[in-house]
Amino acid sequence: MKTESASRLEWMLGVAFLAAALCGCSSTSDRADAAIQPPPGGLLLRGAGATFPSLLYKKWIAEYQTAHPDVAIAYDAVGSGEGVRRFIGNGVKEEDRVDFGASDAAMTDEQMAQVSKGALLVPATAGSVVLAYNLPDFKGELKLSRDALAGIFLGRIKSWNDPAIAAANRGATLPRLTIVTVARQDASGTTFAFTKHLDATSPEWSSRYGAATLIDWPGNTMRAAGNENVAGLIQHSEGSIGYVGYEFARHLGLQIAWPQNKAGNFVRPGDRTGMAALDTAELPPNLRLFIADPAGPDAYPIVTFSWILLYKNYDNPRKAAAIRALFNWCLTDGQKFASDLGYVPLSSNVSSKAMAAVGQAGPSD
Repeated sequence: MKTESASRLEWMLGVAFLAAALCGCSSTSDRADAAIQPPPGGLLLRGAGATFPSLLYKKWIAEYQTAHPDVAIAYDAVGSGEGVRRFIGNGVKEEDRVDFGASDAAMTDEQMAQVSKGALLVPATAGSVVLAYNLPDFKGELKLSRDALAGIFLGRIKSWNDPAIAAANRGATLPRLTIVTVARQDASGTTFAFTKHLDATSPEWSSRYGAATLIDWPGNTMRAAGNENVAGLIQHSEGSIGYVGYEFARHLGLQIAWPQNKAGNFVRPGDRTGMAALDTAELPPNLRLFIADPAGPDAYPIVTFSWILLYKNYDNPRKAAAIRALFNWCLTDGQKFASDLGYVPLSSNVSSKAMAAVGQAGPSD
């Protein structure tokens, strides 16, 4: 008979092979867009970056190309960090150069200063980062206090029946099972949004890690590249919990926890609670806003905008016009697709400021 430790080792090895398979498959899908060719006499627009909004971007691209067959659009969902790198362009291979980038962590002033063509930040959509978990025998909704959430990802809370978790789930039977966290291994805007929240709510997290796109995760952590692969790893790993875009967790039917917000309420992610978190958002002139711990009794506590990165100056005047037309459509007609896919549509106040930024993208003098 196998010992518990031997069985656990076999399980962890199996999950490691699964993680490798999941991470390995991303490069194939990423490069599939490289085969897209423009129609005769048409244009090819190439973008790369965040995986968080990629389901919505895929829908936008399909709808826009149907209505505008003279424009082909390729988008590589390679993560926010890689999207920013390709957008900046220094040392980037020709086949990886882009006409627009995408990131859930808005570029810093230092990064924008490196862009020789000038850079514009355009909030394009918003969404919730959720805590998806895999506890097949747990019934009901798992509630996570702020202390429990930070403790899990700090590696301080190691078992699902820990008193810190049980305190918010009175009457529920929590398994005596080791917690395995699932996190991003690539530079990620989703990681930035999640750790920005932990930075704002946990002094211990703030002093040790802060907010970043890449974290040296403590404790018993598995890693995968991209939101899709993190969600898949959670789906196949009993006892796991990880942070992922709401739309990916919903797509796979994963169990989703209710985290505690600033008002002390445990909140279910969704359209209404996401909008409640963004209702008080007042974009500054540079359109760079992070809502790390939104106020309001119904506000979902972990939300983020996601930005499109545009050049101020495009070498090709036709391409500049096509970029403006595409993203003006995304910020108007395209917003109607957000809710059905699990994203939060932009308010008219935010979208009008975003469109003004798009209007600054023009041809080089």
